[in-house]
Amino acid sequence: MMNEQENNIQDENLEELNQQEPPENQESEEELSPEEKLQLELATAQDRYTRLFAEFDNYKKRTAKERVELIQSASKDVLHKLLPVLDDFDRALAAMQTAADIESVKVGIDLVDQKFRKTLALEGLKEMEDLVGQPFDAEYQEAITAIPAPSDKMKNKIIDVVEKGYFLNDKVVRFAKVVIGQ
Repeated sequence: MMNEQENNIQDENLEELNQQEPPENQESEEELSPEEKLQLELATAQDRYTRLFAEFDNYKKRTAKERVELIQSASKDVLHKLLPVLDDFDRALAAMQTAADIESVKVGIDLVDQKFRKTLALEGLKEMEDLVGQPFDAEYQEAITAIPAPSDKMKNKIIDVVEKGYFLNDKVVRFAKVVIGQ
């Protein structure tokens, strides 16, 4: 949509340039020699080229600036959404130091964990499903070691997950670190 707007602006500017040529020059062109007419056309074309080049340069600078601002504001939005979770962790840590009942602390930590995971899921983060027993796939997992398979069924399959893998909007942001059977 932005490119379409830019094209419309450039078209309007070209039309304005064409309309700005004084009618006196058009009448006097009949009196000019062919070389002078060509020089005048060349000067007009060069002027248009210079203006278009300047507009394009301004467009590139503006889009680069907008891209940087978008990246900065995106991380700002995510951090703003994570601040309540950080507050909950602070309250849980304070409650742990004075709590006599460990069960209530566990429940509180579970609630903070659920809130944190829900916030990350809303931002597009998705945990890779349970991988144990699945065939090894190098596109999604990283094999850190291979051990003898406990059965023939487990050969070239994942035996253990050392570190979970995650997707962000269906792109791998962290490969799962797994142990495979040989």
